[in-house]
Amino acid sequence: MEKLSYHFLQGLLFLLYYVSASLAMTTTNITTDQDALLALRAHITVQDPHQILLENWSASSPVCQWAGVTCGSRHLRVTALDLSNMNLSGIIPPQLGNMSFLVSLNMSRNNFHGELPHEFARLRRLRVLDLDVNNLNGEFPEWFGSIHQLRLLSLNNNSFTGFISPSLANVSTLETLSLSFNYLQGKTQVD
Repeated sequence: MEKLSYHFLQGLLFLLYYVSASLAMTTTNITTDQDALLALRAHITVQDPHQILLENWSASSPVCQWAGVTCGSRHLRVTALDLSNMNLSGIIPPQLGNMSFLVSLNMSRNNFHGELPHEFARLRRLRVLDLDVNNLNGEFPEWFGSIHQLRLLSLNNNSFTGFISPSLANVSTLETLSLSFNYLQGKTQVD
């Protein structure tokens, strides 16, 4: 019975997300961030063991008070999301790319799988992207080169394949690049 109610709740969250997405305007606001986070919660395939998202992430409470969420004081938009070490499993939905004020995203040490959504290329303010120790896969994303403010990119212990995109050279602010324990190819050149 518990399993049935969980699946019912998950289906209801999907339905609510799609209804709200169809009503959304082109301008972004805190509701855009809330919708993106609720989409993430709906894509969690295994109930989080500590029930943090289930109990805390609710449309009835302010987004800026949700666990793992930090909002900026000026615009009251989500600027950081830290869901590290929460034993979460699922895919990362493309809606996270709508969080236009996001500066830091840390979802390391979970069990997220699948490819990174190309909508992340819209996260122009992103400075920190830490997705270490997950099961993410697919070709190394070329769009990393369009996130010009990126300072830390950490993708250790995943299953990315292919070549590191030359477009990454466009990110002149990059200070830390960690890609070990993936299936990447290519030559290393040191000048």
